Amino acid sequence: MYLRYLLYPCESTSTLNHHHLSLTHLLTPSSREPTHFHSSTVICETFHTVDFKPGYIMSRAGRATGLGRLSRPLTTWTARAPFRLAAAGIGRHDRGFAVLNKNGVTGPVRWEASRLQRRFSTKKPVFEAGEAPSFAFAFDIDGVLLHVAKPIPGAAESLRYLNDNNIPFILLTNGGGRPEAVRVRDLSEKLGVELSVDNFVQSHTPFQELVHGPEGLGDKTIFVTGADAQKCREIARQYGFKNVVTPADIIHAYPDVFPFDRLMKSVYASTHEPLPKPIYTGGGDAAESEVLKIDAMFVFNDPRDWALDIQIITDLLLSRGGVLGTYSTKNGDAALPNGGWQQDGQPALVYSNADLVWPTTYHLPRFGQGAFQAAVAGVWREVTGGAALRTTVFGKPFATTYRYAESVLNAHRRAVLGKTSRDVGELAPLKTVYMVGDNPESDIRGANDYSNDETEWSSVLVRTGVWKQERGPPTHAPKMIVDDVKAAVEWALQREGRTTKV
Repeated sequence: MYLRYLLYPCESTSTLNHHHLSLTHLLTPSSREPTHFHSSTVICETFHTVDFKPGYIMSRAGRATGLGRLSRPLTTWTARAPFRLAAAGIGRHDRGFAVLNKNGVTGPVRWEASRLQRRFSTKKPVFEAGEAPSFAFAFDIDGVLLHVAKPIPGAAESLRYLNDNNIPFILLTNGGGRPEAVRVRDLSEKLGVELSVDNFVQSHTPFQELVHGPEGLGDKTIFVTGADAQKCREIARQYGFKNVVTPADIIHAYPDVFPFDRLMKSVYASTHEPLPKPIYTGGGDAAESEVLKIDAMFVFNDPRDWALDIQIITDLLLSRGGVLGTYSTKNGDAALPNGGWQQDGQPALVYSNADLVWPTTYHLPRFGQGAFQAAVAGVWREVTGGAALRTTVFGKPFATTYRYAESVLNAHRRAVLGKTSRDVGELAPLKTVYMVGDNPESDIRGANDYSNDETEWSSVLVRTGVWKQERGPPTHAPKMIVDDVKAAVEWALQREGRTTKV
């Protein structure tokens, strides 16, 4: 089913001029005979009821800001709720979108713009056909796009604008605890924007890089914890880790590991799995092959049962080669580096981010994984008499995550531009990535510290999240401070010499 349409825009959006939306050549490709349509009116570029038959329905009011493809599914309209048409070149878009037919199933409709329609375009396309933007965006999520589960005003419009104009972006968050596909689907529903795992990086996404290779942990035994350790186990298995142990497995098999009131019935009893091998309980020199040996420890997101998790992590940091239930004889040996601490093959301790606090529905920020790390480090100092604790930390602001994110962004950029240009192989490197965040300690610091010979990471701080102006200047100065994500995108576009309205 094809529709050729003509929209006469108002001379002034402040005056209620009435124009008709002319629906002509509404033909079925097979019969070439006119199909039924209901009357329609545009009041200052506002659509009013349009009823297409057979079977296709488009109703209620919507705001038109240009001609092109719809950037929001029709099924998400609410009465008199605005939608935006891509303003990037009338007549340049010939793309399908979905509308509901009479059976509730989506079907295609195509908008075709004629030469006459181009006369009413006052905006220059952001990019000409085949032109590759030399810049891209990276967005934090909490405090930038969402406040808890509610979209921040301007967030959805900004992402749709970038999608519609083939400007690459990634979502780069220190959040985690759910599979990437689940998180992306949830974000897409909340924002009403098409998103993909291909341009999504959460704090533990880089853990996938540790599965394979000469020192890969895919076939080793790892310990994982987080807000929901069972979900963390599922994510780890999706990444390729085959042998995954959680605190619930340990406490259920050996309750004396933590001799306090436990969440046995409410949490651990329902989420535990059998240990791959028994825990060493003393009374002999059991071979490593016969008892549980942990090769690495991963904190996927903010743990809930700090006391139990800190106990198990500390036990493993003090163990002999990661054998839970043992104590290394090298601990405290002044003749060894670091006083002998962590000198006997203990498992690596890997955190997914270092955020001390994060914004919630409460009016003050709440502790995040960084606070848990501080608690582990504090216990370690007391136990060892002040020895250094060796850990690996991913997430913002660390270069490992920005390097990984840049590789994901470059791959996504090639995929996006490959849809509109055949010369993807000749793609020039990105010149600028605009990092839009709300946390000076992670988003801004990380972008300021990470750049390479080809690409500059330019930091933009928004006022909708962790940082509050009344508490003083940000600890790490951004290139620009703006009210929200929409203002951030418009500032970046202006800096790049492009249209400034989203």
